Amino acid sequence: MINFRQIIGWVGVLLGCPILLQGQEAPSISTMEIFDIENLTRRVVFEKADHFEAPNWSPDGTYLLYNSHGRLYKYNLQTGKEEQLQTDFADNINNDHGISSDGKTIVISHSPKGEGSKVYTLPAEGGTPSLVTPLHPSYWHGWSPDGQTLAYVAMREGDFDIYAINTQGGEEIQLTQEPGLDDGPDYSPDGKVIYYNSFQTGKMEIWQMNADGSDKVQLTDDRYSNWFPHPSPDGQWIVFIAYEEDQQGNHPPMKKVLLRMMNAENGTIQTLCRFTGGQGTINVPSWAPDSKKFAFVSYQ
Repeated sequence: MINFRQIIGWVGVLLGCPILLQGQEAPSISTMEIFDIENLTRRVVFEKADHFEAPNWSPDGTYLLYNSHGRLYKYNLQTGKEEQLQTDFADNINNDHGISSDGKTIVISHSPKGEGSKVYTLPAEGGTPSLVTPLHPSYWHGWSPDGQTLAYVAMREGDFDIYAINTQGGEEIQLTQEPGLDDGPDYSPDGKVIYYNSFQTGKMEIWQMNADGSDKVQLTDDRYSNWFPHPSPDGQWIVFIAYEEDQQGNHPPMKKVLLRMMNAENGTIQTLCRFTGGQGTINVPSWAPDSKKFAFVSYQ
């Protein structure tokens, strides 16, 4: 049964931004952090009395890409300076963005005025975006290692499923068909598998499937609401966010959450840390190229 919160959430999805319900707080301070998986430590990179979201770590290891108030920004890890990326007409960019494996291209999800989110690509140094998905709403989440295919979430005929499309556009390929929200697709380093989260069982869990949509397997089954799985570049680990309390098919901000990490070979899971977060924390791939660290955002 669709409830009021689901309806409000879908409106936010169509607008390309989260809508806060009564009782939900907007973050007053956003903190960019780096988690080191070798010594299990957190390090604050920078923080602001402002709202920003969803870091991507550049393939060359030099900067973090993130969004704030509809725009994209780069944080230089060497100089500690921020720089707004020029995106021409795209001024309503949400937290579903990423960087190609060669570092030359950025993908964004932008909602034109009066329309839902669409997927675009643009040069990594900034420029005019090129449309990839004419149909909306569409939200990017994964880039195949060979650079040829984008995986994204889209609402078609009233249901959110996972799709794939060539980076130059063309016909979209539907990869999931099961009732319930499917979200967060991210390719394994060899491009053979897509990890994602799904509500098809009535609980939000982590799944995997072949890149063509076949052989779907559920990977988690516990008391948490598990979202946004991201495999490390070396393929050994899958980090994901988990709400401590059941959120049904929603991923709201300002909640008690965990970062959890799964061993990709044997499926064992460890909890890395707890904090206030959710929407905007780790929506998109954020591993460092050496697979030893990843970036995320916590909120106050």
